[in-house]
Amino acid sequence: MLRKFHGLPGLFAGLFLIVLSVTGAVLALAPALDRASAVIPGAGQVSVAELAGRIVAHYPQTEQIVRTYSGNVIVYYSRDGQAGADLVNPLTGEGIAPYGSSAFFGWVKDLHRAFMLDDAGRAMAGVLAVFMLILCISGMFLLARRTGGWANLLRPLSGSGSKRIHAELARFAVLGLLLSALTGTFMSAQRFGLLPEAPEIGPRFPAEVSGGQPAPVGSLKALGNVDLGGLRELVFPYPGDPQDVYSLTTSGGSGFVDQATGELLQYQPLAKGSVVQQWIVSLHTGEGLWWLGLILGAAALIVPVLSVTGITIWWQRRRSSGKLPDNIGAARADTVILVGSEGNTTWGFARELHASLGKVGFKVHCSEMNALAEHYPQASRLFVLTSTYGDGDAPASARRFMARLDNFRPGKALTFAVLGFGDRQFPNFCKFAVDVDKALAGKGLKRLHSIERIDRCSTSQFSKWGDKIGQTIGTSLGLDYNPLPPASVELELVERADYGLSVEAPTSILRFKVVEQGGWRRYVPGNRKTPSFEAGDLLGVVPPNGQAPRFYSLASSATDGVVEICVRKQPRGLCSGYLYELKPGNRISSFIRHNPGFRPATGSNPVILIGAGAGIGPLAGFIRKNASRNPMYLYWGGRSSQSDFLYQPELGRYLDDHRLTALNTVFSRSDERAYVQDKLKQDESAVRQMVNAGAQILVCGGKDMAAGVKQVIDEILKPLATDVEALRADGRYLEDVY
Repeated sequence: MLRKFHGLPGLFAGLFLIVLSVTGAVLALAPALDRASAVIPGAGQVSVAELAGRIVAHYPQTEQIVRTYSGNVIVYYSRDGQAGADLVNPLTGEGIAPYGSSAFFGWVKDLHRAFMLDDAGRAMAGVLAVFMLILCISGMFLLARRTGGWANLLRPLSGSGSKRIHAELARFAVLGLLLSALTGTFMSAQRFGLLPEAPEIGPRFPAEVSGGQPAPVGSLKALGNVDLGGLRELVFPYPGDPQDVYSLTTSGGSGFVDQATGELLQYQPLAKGSVVQQWIVSLHTGEGLWWLGLILGAAALIVPVLSVTGITIWWQRRRSSGKLPDNIGAARADTVILVGSEGNTTWGFARELHASLGKVGFKVHCSEMNALAEHYPQASRLFVLTSTYGDGDAPASARRFMARLDNFRPGKALTFAVLGFGDRQFPNFCKFAVDVDKALAGKGLKRLHSIERIDRCSTSQFSKWGDKIGQTIGTSLGLDYNPLPPASVELELVERADYGLSVEAPTSILRFKVVEQGGWRRYVPGNRKTPSFEAGDLLGVVPPNGQAPRFYSLASSATDGVVEICVRKQPRGLCSGYLYELKPGNRISSFIRHNPGFRPATGSNPVILIGAGAGIGPLAGFIRKNASRNPMYLYWGGRSSQSDFLYQPELGRYLDDHRLTALNTVFSRSDERAYVQDKLKQDESAVRQMVNAGAQILVCGGKDMAAGVKQVIDEILKPLATDVEALRADGRYLEDVY
């Protein structure tokens, strides 16, 4: 697992990391070159007042003096109406050479920071910094594993070829690369607002200035008390204005100096946050630490070699790996693996378990949970790996499992272990897996191991679970699986409609188009066809610096020509905040996850759509596709008809052309102060009549709303001697709940 966690980022981002590292190595030369050309007086040898006096003697119209982190002194001045800038000798005040930024280093810096792509490139550079951080940390753990512990990291390495070269160079460069990656990640996070920047609190302009006759700058007391080594910037007062002052910035703070009295006015020390921020910049760029810049540059130059040797090692390992054994028939298997999955992610973990058990001699049968047999005559072990769908429901490949379990006849020797997959941020984390564990125990099976739950496909948790199972069955499994990210599609925002600001529920309808290249809609990677999708499918989005994708129900179908979602900005919501801040022209990387379990049924029976807030998205998409004009009724709740009536124009058109049969809205911040479940209760007779006539109910929105709707529907259905669970079992009650 750790090896894949280390290798995959390098494989995916290798070329870009090479560009980032080579340009970084070039930029690391700049501080050393600047330092080599700088004249550096000894500590206490020159004060700012002495420096300014010497410079003014040669540049009477001095406007500003700047001392760079490398120690160079630059004077900005006017002469004959023309602005100029020169490097000066601080010991004499004489000009050394005209000053100008290097066009070459400027070009390299733009390539390093943003790949010449502005904010999109900066975001990519930030992601690559995170990749480098992952590579460094995982690489250190791999080195420790290879050498037999952290205490042995500096001992000679065994082996030869690419593996030896890769390990030796990595051991030399890892600390420098780790420092660059950490500081680069921090700076990128601040750039995109993921971390707060230290506030720049400068001194207030002095309320009282002496206004007397300006004294020679070399005689000003406050400037005489500052050593040249602490100077950052000195801005001269406007000529002829006795009320203006000198603006002084040092490494410790900033303030103003009276040009007549030489007194220091309104000094403001540098905030601690700003000091930390300056140090991070210096540690990343080498500014003011030229020797560190050279070390970081040398480490960066090793990255291309590490990339080549890393790819070579991966290819050698891949070429030498054998094929997994075939799936054994259910009747002959001594070990059975059943899989419950909605988007196929869990299958990858199941295949790894299947392969590991097969390699140590077990006869393994693997199938979906829906294919549970009545009896496994030779099996003594049953493993169930399942995700949970929605608010605790069975995923697609396990929806018939509980029903089939009624007819299951386990042998006396059969033991079982359940492994759940889910996301701990949801309240019903791995609930279906817990239900399966209880149900199997209720059939009289003994647990091979107690249930465990995997959070967001954690490979380390899966590996640890495998170690425990291996100890129980008396063999080492060594589970090592890292799920590949899904194929992505690049989308560009083309239109947005914003609602809800006045009622503290900022919500946007976002419409994207697939990025086109060379006349083809480009599906990344490699597939030139736009992925097919329907309203109700899910759009997966990984926010910048995020780890797990967030899913948004699609309000459009592929035939609509747009990818449309409805997003409410959540407090501290990383992904919703990211999407909410998008502007037309911005692009995102995303992927489609099909959700066939949330679709209106075909035929002429009524369809009751129930939602609240942004949950209206897929419901609006269902109505839009109702070309056959089947009976479709929408119940939807918002906060204010004036502020967050989502899809109001579209719904009006759908009523006019009869794609929507009836619209029932309710707003909680209006005179009625009611919710969508209250509207259902008001219409209970009509709802009961439609359900009795075979209607299907689809609910989309927050879990609290869905729980309230379920309770009301159960009450409405009591006279019919049925309930929501009975409808759910018939496929007539579907939920998309978050």
